[in-house]
Amino acid sequence: MAVALLLLTFLTFAVIDLLIGWRQKPRIAAAKAPAMPPTTAAVPAAPFLQPAFVDGFAVPEEYRYHHGHSWVYRERKNVARVGVDEFGAAIAGRIDGIELPKPGQWLRQGQKAWSFLKDGARVEMVSPAEGEVVEVNQEVLKNPSLLRSDPYGKGWLLSVYVPDEESTTRNLLPKSMVPAWVRESVERLYALQPQLAGAAAADGGRPAEDLLEGIPNADWSTTASDFFLTR
Repeated sequence: MAVALLLLTFLTFAVIDLLIGWRQKPRIAAAKAPAMPPTTAAVPAAPFLQPAFVDGFAVPEEYRYHHGHSWVYRERKNVARVGVDEFGAAIAGRIDGIELPKPGQWLRQGQKAWSFLKDGARVEMVSPAEGEVVEVNQEVLKNPSLLRSDPYGKGWLLSVYVPDEESTTRNLLPKSMVPAWVRESVERLYALQPQLAGAAAADGGRPAEDLLEGIPNADWSTTASDFFLTR
């Protein structure tokens, strides 16, 4: 009798132990499972630039342009990238430095926003967009030549939070008017020095690196400010 009771007690504890172990296995497995890596947001691809040229100057059709020779590209909803068109970069030429607004600063469309420095002189440009600066291009600050060598790519200047996209777009050049506007700018420049037309259109019709260097008596800050609407 005592032996039977002892066996029954042993079996009861064994069954209880198996049940407890069975219930704990999923928790232990879950605790030992490797953590999933955090989801990373996809980086937007760089815009494809259509090979659009007007009088030798690149004018990508995906961009919108301001009369002061700056451009806007919509990165995503309410965020725009800002820079200088190729004509403006060629007018600025071989600059020594760039001064950009700081993140958090509010820009008004058509008002002075950044500066180029050359031989102790300063030229300002106006913002093509209205909004808050969210990022500045540190690479172009370190290497200002990017503005001229790649004005629509590595030479971009700012990213801006634009709360009213419709208003910003409305005050930019209509796409249908961009070719005529570029031609008018080129004609104004060549009128200052007719011989410049041939010199500037080197390398198969592409503009020279620094257009104003071909005009002996041109004052860099005065002439550039005229084209940038900041004089």
